[in-house]
Amino acid sequence: MDHSRPAPEGSRAGPLPEPPESVAVPGQMSEPGKRIGNGGGLTTMFRIDVAPLRQSREFRLLFVGQGVSLFGSMVTYVALPYQAYRISHSSLIVGLLSLTELLPMLITAFVGGALADAVDRRRMVRLTESAMCLVTGALVANSALTHPRLWVLFMVAFAAAGIDGLQRPSLDAMVPKLVPAEALPAAAALSSLKGNLGMVAAPPVAGVLIVAVGLPLTYGVDVATFFVSLVMLALMHAVPPPPESEGLSFRAIADGLRYARSRQDLIGSYLVDINAMFFGIPTALFPQVASHLGGAAVLGVLYAAPSAGSLLVTITSGWARRVRRHGRMVALSAGIWGLGIIGFGFARSLPLAIVGLVVAGAADMVSGLCRTTMWNQSIPDSLRGRLAGIEMLSYSSGPTLGNVEAGLVESLAGLRASIVSGGVLCVLGTVALAAMLPRFWNYDAREGARLRTAQGA
Repeated sequence: MDHSRPAPEGSRAGPLPEPPESVAVPGQMSEPGKRIGNGGGLTTMFRIDVAPLRQSREFRLLFVGQGVSLFGSMVTYVALPYQAYRISHSSLIVGLLSLTELLPMLITAFVGGALADAVDRRRMVRLTESAMCLVTGALVANSALTHPRLWVLFMVAFAAAGIDGLQRPSLDAMVPKLVPAEALPAAAALSSLKGNLGMVAAPPVAGVLIVAVGLPLTYGVDVATFFVSLVMLALMHAVPPPPESEGLSFRAIADGLRYARSRQDLIGSYLVDINAMFFGIPTALFPQVASHLGGAAVLGVLYAAPSAGSLLVTITSGWARRVRRHGRMVALSAGIWGLGIIGFGFARSLPLAIVGLVVAGAADMVSGLCRTTMWNQSIPDSLRGRLAGIEMLSYSSGPTLGNVEAGLVESLAGLRASIVSGGVLCVLGTVALAAMLPRFWNYDAREGARLRTAQGA
């Protein structure tokens, strides 16, 4: 039950970014001035690059397995807060359900990151995927009771977040080992495509399933998808840790934190995303918004709308391999995210609400593609797992705390005030962070690639 975004931000203020340029990483340009990819022009620039799927059997298996698993997880992602709101009739409770995930995530993300650099990454994903399947089974059993228990939802959210913290760093750190360096932007786009297809298709299906067959079978769909993922993982080859692995220790975890702290560009990518998600994430309010606009079926549409925007960006992501100033793109995208949320807050009809969420989701995906490429191209493999753990905290803690913030402000100031004020603070916070972190704003992908190579990637 992966509740994290496909690493789902950025700023409206400040100067516009420079025109996208080719990312200079090893193998991408064989001659000065030669175009990247299999052709030129607008068609190539706005066409998703599927080369990693053709070239890498291992990436292909991971893509299929995790895509199916994500579909099931997104069904649960809609059903769980819906059930919590139906039992409690409180958006604050839905926000607190999200807060429950923070503590185990804070603990296990660091451990999971160190494990990703110390043990077979595929084995870690297989073990944690099996544990996720068992935890989701508890939701099936609880929802089948005459009076489902709210505390069970909190316990499941707590356990699932802990397991996800162990899994996600190994999952993220696998990709740079499965595809060559020049294919990393394309792999990031394909991973986003996989996630967004699931997030667009699954929420409406979840809304229909909740109404048509009830919560037990709805959760059961998630359980079934884990088996597909486990088969794909079983067919993959091992992904051993780097030869220079330090093993699992407090020192190894501290080394990862020191490395992250030494790079202002990485810190900026984390903080801008946390700011955008803390102030500008309104998902805890979706059940309440849906109750005014049509009920459970509308709830699925609200969850799917941001992912629809993300999907539009992903399928036209050929431009991503030309971007060099990733920090600026992340910051500008976070500002657009905030503006989309402001539009959603002011919308008085379902179509206008969807437009606001689609714009926000599109901006979020631009940021996600740039952040993922930035991380994978500049972080040495010996530290990739530990930094993936820190990255997970950045893109997961913001939404987790943001849902609490949204629910709390709603209880004090009302639904519209909560959404709109969050969007405004998102934009203002992004402007401030971009001004305070010049190395993040001026990050150059060519220097990032040299940094990764120089440190023994």
